[in-house]
Amino acid sequence: MLTRYIETAMKHANYEWLNEDDGYYGHIPELRGVWATGSTVNACAEELQEVLEDWISLGLAMHHEFPTIDGVTIDIHAAA
Repeated sequence: MLTRYIETAMKHANYEWLNEDDGYYGHIPELRGVWATGSTVNACAEELQEVLEDWISLGLAMHHEFPTIDGVTIDIHAAA
């Protein structure tokens, strides 16, 4: 469930070149607060996935509901 959600969310990631000093900015529009920066697109994507994983962990600990992305969701009630 978590792996599929992460993979699906990462397919929605958008990346933007900022400048030589700041590199790239990436975010997942459907997930508020999930963003990262990196010197290359790959570094930004790796950081973004780590941020996403932390965002999910915090959401699980706080019993938040997760947005559905392309029909995939994290249902904490089904796991209980």
